[in-house]
Amino acid sequence: MNPLNHVAIIMDGNGRWGLENKSSRNAGHKAGLKAVEKIIKASIKQKIKHLTLYAFSTENWKRPKSEIKYLFNLLENFLLNKIDDLHKQNIKLKIIGLKNFSPKLNKLLRQSEHKTKKNTKLQINLALNYGSKFELINAFKKLKKSKKIINEKNLINFLQTKDIPDPELLIRTGNTKRLSNFLLWQVAYSEIFFEKKLWPDFTGKDYNKIIKTFKNIKRNYGNI
Repeated sequence: MNPLNHVAIIMDGNGRWGLENKSSRNAGHKAGLKAVEKIIKASIKQKIKHLTLYAFSTENWKRPKSEIKYLFNLLENFLLNKIDDLHKQNIKLKIIGLKNFSPKLNKLLRQSEHKTKKNTKLQINLALNYGSKFELINAFKKLKKSKKIINEKNLINFLQTKDIPDPELLIRTGNTKRLSNFLLWQVAYSEIFFEKKLWPDFTGKDYNKIIKTFKNIKRNYGNI
């Protein structure tokens, strides 16, 4: 049975779900947050140590300003109302991506990371304003500047995920089969599951089913 320490998720389909069910993309983002809470609980039950969630990509800035504002307000409210609960559950929050938001949100993110930094049950890596191509280019620049030998080990030390193990499992909801500039280096040997359901419809049961399938896959890593 395959060990599973790190699950990465591309939470796709919130906007489509909102338009189909509530005639509002923003309603889909709100519903998607409830799905996040369910998957956090399921991850703890599965004794997973790292959960990386693709919340906002560098490309998402192209969306309407009103939608971006709603998303960040949603995140601010989540941090204000839920971070104490996450802390009590021994959950650590880490942000990957560039903290290039409003002063209020930047402060909340820093405070949330600091408050939970010693927690050990589950680490949630929230990918905000994250793009893997930028991460890789930036890592190569830093590696070159350091004058260290260009090799895999040294490059990893300049990635935003340098202290995080690579995910064994990547899940993308929303019936879309692409990586969308997410953890391109880190998922080189991840098992990838594309789920038809839109993110707000994705349940703990769906999650556990994928994990069960993953654990029974024969993983060869290039071998026979």
